[in-house]
This record gives sequence, C-alpha cells and structure tokens, in this order.
Amino acid sequence: MKLGWLLILPAIILPIWIVGTNHGWLPEQILPRPGDVLHTLRDMIASGELAQHAGYSLRRVAFGFAIGAAAGLVVGSAMGLSRRVDDYVRPLFTAIAQVPALAWIPLAMLLLGIGEGLKIVVIAKAAFVPVVMNTSAGIANVPRAFVEVGEIFRFTPLQMLRHVVLPGAIPPIFTGLRYGLTHAWIALVNVELLASSEGLGYLLVWGRQMFWLDTVLVAMIVIGVIGFVSDKILAVIETGLQRWRIDGVQ
Repeated sequence: MKLGWLLILPAIILPIWIVGTNHGWLPEQILPRPGDVLHTLRDMIASGELAQHAGYSLRRVAFGFAIGAAAGLVVGSAMGLSRRVDDYVRPLFTAIAQVPALAWIPLAMLLLGIGEGLKIVVIAKAAFVPVVMNTSAGIANVPRAFVEVGEIFRFTPLQMLRHVVLPGAIPPIFTGLRYGLTHAWIALVNVELLASSEGLGYLLVWGRQMFWLDTVLVAMIVIGVIGFVSDKILAVIETGLQRWRIDGVQ
C-alpha cells in the first residue's frame, strides 16, 4: 500500500512530461525528453562520473550530519534534563536557529575558505538545530508516570536516563534526526552550488551553466532518491529501537 502511494506522483508527472515534450510545449533545452534523461543517467553511471560526484556528497553529508547530530543530542539532552541549562542556552540557541544555514556561508568562507571544512560546518549547523529542538522537547516531555516507575525502583540518575528518559524520548529524538538529515541535504546542495567543483550540487549548477538540463534532472533525481533512502534507514532504526524497548518491558 505504501509503495502504491509512493508511485502515484511519478505516475501523474511522467505522462504529462511525455506528452509535453512530444507536443513541444517547451523547448528541449528547457524540458528534455524522459528518454534523454534516462540515456544521460545510463552514460553517467557507466562512466563512473555519477558515482564519483555522489560519493563526494555522501561523505560530506555523513561527516556533517554525524557532527551536527552528535552535538545536537548532547545539547538537547542537557536542555531537556536541566531547567537551568535550558534557561541559559535557549536564548543563544534560538538566535542561532533563526539564521538559515545558507546565511552562514559568507562568514564561514571568510573563516574557513572554500574547502571541505566549510561544507562540513554548514551541513553540521543545518542538522544541529532540529536535533536540539526535538531532543530537548522529547526529554522534557517524558511522561511523569515513567519517571515515577524509575523512582520506585530507586534508579540512579544514570539508570533513569538510560532506562526511562531516553527510551521514552525515542520518537521525538528520531523525528529530530530525520529532520536534521533532510536539512543536511538541503545545506549540502546550497554549499555545493556556491563553493564546490565536485558533488551533486555542483552537477546542478554545471548542468545549468551548460544548458544540459538532462544532467540537472539526473542530479535532482539522485539527490531525491538518496535522501529518501537515508530517511527510510533512520525510520527502520527507530522502529527497531521501539521494538527493543517494548520487548524489554515485556
């Protein structure tokens, strides 16, 4: 059923795309034929060019997301567990969160240049914000009944965190991680558009400059597919942790 819903939008768009290109609704330089896009995709896969650019982007997202998510989990946990920490940190965090990742690029360029450090920092910042927000909210809103059970068993603070607070906050924490991953991909494309000579974002701007719209569409498709698959991987991990938590209680 879920796969059927997933295919509805492509099933609607593809016939319109085919009819539009066959009837010349738009010039081929603006809207290439689906067959041309498929041919370009095959050529880029066969040459290894697509794998090379995707590899650069995947490494950047992996490093940036890992750093941003780890920092977000630490800061969000501290804010959720301590009202005092939340009072001190939240004003600064709110101010930082209001500035989109794209706006940090000029300042980051001055400090870090246009190398890999710039890209990792911008991606990490993009992932950091939603992880902090959801983690702190999830931990702060763990049901009081869960905490009371831990108090009955006389859990230490570490045991309370491990066995009660974190398991109870798994859904919002993973919501934050999934949003963080989405924001990381958006930041990646932005920073590769502006300051990169490789990667999927670079393919977008290179294809646009050369008026190779088939290359642009290939890059868009690959970014969408990788983002979708990575989100589903996090969803599977969350489901496994939820099942582990329920089995442990039983």
